[in-house]
Amino acid sequence: MHKRLLFIAALLLSLLSLAPAVLAREAVPASADPALEKRVMGLAAELRCLVCQNQTIADSHAELAVDLRRQIGELIAKGQSDDQIRTYMTERYGDFVLYNPPFKPATLLLWFGPPLLLVGALTALIVSLRRRQRAAPEAFDPDSPDDVAVDGGPR
Repeated sequence: MHKRLLFIAALLLSLLSLAPAVLAREAVPASADPALEKRVMGLAAELRCLVCQNQTIADSHAELAVDLRRQIGELIAKGQSDDQIRTYMTERYGDFVLYNPPFKPATLLLWFGPPLLLVGALTALIVSLRRRQRAAPEAFDPDSPDDVAVDGGPR
């Protein structure tokens, strides 16, 4: 009886391990035409996934990204140019959808924010290191009298 239960449990576990393989689906191309698929994926590589935000819609497997790739294919099939499709997407989702946003007043922080943060961090580091260099060696002594309160206990 014990061997029979062990066999059934092993059989169930092996069947459950096959479930992901059975449920897996192959990525569906946006078009049967390879040239159209290449153009769709080229445009999709320029647009940010609104769900993932750190991936292009070409790389993302989110449902919204799949829908946007399908929509790009439909717009191409209607005869729209790449620029018209980019314009449509930015009108609908804003400049955030573009991986390379345009240089304009509304996006200045996107372009100059990271370098300004880097310069600020480096400046703070240099100032801190110079102050530390000028400080007397006693400032780094853990048993200095400044650490002891008036009543003799630690602060």
